Amino acid sequence: MAIRTTIGWSLITSGVVTLLLAFLPFPSVYWGVALIVVGVLVFVTRRAT
Repeated sequence: MAIRTTIGWSLITSGVVTLLLAFLPFPSVYWGVALIVVGVLVFVTRRAT
């Protein structure tokens, strides 16, 4: 059940991010790198606690 919830949230989040990238002022490459860094930080801090 947790896997299905995770996949659902992942799809929703990726859709929202795709829509946001179309409207953000800077090139999407910079936003993509920033989102990857934030995602890695979230995983690292969750594993540490």
